[in-house]
Amino acid sequence: MRSAILGARNLTGCEHRLALDFTVEQERDAAETAEANRRIDAAQAHRRAVIDRIRGFQCGRAGAAVVIEAPDHRGRVAATQEAMSAGVEWILNATLPTDYDRGRRGHSEVLLRVGDGYLPIIVVNHRVTTTVAQPREGEIPTLQTSPMFGWHPEPDATRAFRSQRRDVMRLAHLAAMLDDLGQLNVPREECVGGLIGLDADCMVVVPLGEGTEDYDESFARRLAIAKGQIPTQSRKVSECRSCHWWPRCEAELIERRDVSLVVGGNQGAVLRDAGITTVDQLANYRGLAPVDWTGAIAFNDTIVSAKCWVRDIPLVRRLERPRVQRADIEVDVDMESYSERGAYMWGTLLTDNTDAARPVVYRPFVTWEPLPTTDEGRSFAEFWSWLMDERAAAHAAGKTFAAYCYSQHAENRWLRGSADRFAGMPGIPSRQTIDTFIASREWVDIFEAVGSNFICPKGKGLKRIAPVAGFGWRDSEASGEASMEWYAAAVALDGAARDETQRDRLLMYNEDDVQATKVLREWMASDDVLALPFAPDLLAENLPG
Repeated sequence: MRSAILGARNLTGCEHRLALDFTVEQERDAAETAEANRRIDAAQAHRRAVIDRIRGFQCGRAGAAVVIEAPDHRGRVAATQEAMSAGVEWILNATLPTDYDRGRRGHSEVLLRVGDGYLPIIVVNHRVTTTVAQPREGEIPTLQTSPMFGWHPEPDATRAFRSQRRDVMRLAHLAAMLDDLGQLNVPREECVGGLIGLDADCMVVVPLGEGTEDYDESFARRLAIAKGQIPTQSRKVSECRSCHWWPRCEAELIERRDVSLVVGGNQGAVLRDAGITTVDQLANYRGLAPVDWTGAIAFNDTIVSAKCWVRDIPLVRRLERPRVQRADIEVDVDMESYSERGAYMWGTLLTDNTDAARPVVYRPFVTWEPLPTTDEGRSFAEFWSWLMDERAAAHAAGKTFAAYCYSQHAENRWLRGSADRFAGMPGIPSRQTIDTFIASREWVDIFEAVGSNFICPKGKGLKRIAPVAGFGWRDSEASGEASMEWYAAAVALDGAARDETQRDRLLMYNEDDVQATKVLREWMASDDVLALPFAPDLLAENLPG
């Protein structure tokens, strides 16, 4: 039987990736994607900063905190065990001994002594709470937080927990390991963990006791997968985009013509249960949808997507004449952010459809101070003031106005987040002002318009759809992933080598994104779009007769 030792990373995500990671020795060290490496580097830098901050809180208390700094794993384990035996209150950068019998390994950014044992506290590079703008009077908060300098949990009515399964499972994993060592401060059924997010302004109390059974079952299944006792098979899932195994899996899926290439998630499972396992079977399907069919994607849309995959059709009209909202004054908006740290650029492109002589001008509002920075608030305020001034001028001239983005989820997040984080700074709008604008007809999501007007078998991303309308990016390497690398170099983030030429590259990339949205919208409103196949015509091929 193959041996397997699972760490926190192995507890969530694609089961087939887990199986592949443990399949062949020489393949276990398969290179991560550039995006994955960027995230790893950013997370490590954030953890180091938080550990230094916690150590600073305890610097006036001799022996209260120790940082485990041994260069190798064995040394870190020995130092951690020595600190636990000595009852050190704050053990930072702790590494627990590998449990070869149970198949567990783990490390915790913080082990905090509470009572007669330790509770685990982990540091993650994403936000773990959201601000509650207006707590309801008399409502008892369900979330507890503690200040960073000591374990003092109290109900917190100002925040809501942004729970992620991977964080909870890692804490549960560490609690199980501490329990096996006899070092957990309370029985597992009663234990909690601590979670420090990107803002690092508190420790979130995460109850773990009720999830003990879930963790144990998940761990047992994943350990069996790693040992080769439970077979897995490649399926296309959202995780594939950043997985180093994707080229291998994609080749297998294409060879099998697997239905997950066009239908994923629970809907793909429903198709397989109904005996529809290949794209070809779905493309030629005649009859009603499977009885268990649920979800946002209509069954007929999956048939059309399968036909498109077979025939290499990039886009299909839902409507005989696609519809998209237009205005006299149109402003395309594209925001650039870096992970969870903030939004460093708001790019705009204004088009006056009532005055052909007025130039179409790209205007970026940007900070080149490394995120996070209060200068982000300054650039956001300038963007918002400019946008509202153009809106007011249009209204005053009796003209219609619309601002456009592509997939408002990201823009809305940073519109609201900027209003919350920089409240009180000059030019920063209130959260209510932002919400009112987002809810208005003058804020238009072209991504949603694409979904309403077209079936998109290869995805609805801007870089998938805009080329169909004839737009191309000037930089052949342009992508969201690449822009992260460019930004890190542009501002020398986290010790990266400074390369200010990457600032020009980011500006060109952002300008192309707003240009792409404009070109796509205008194409959707033109007669050229009628050259696309019409979905009812494709579905008619499957009707009896």
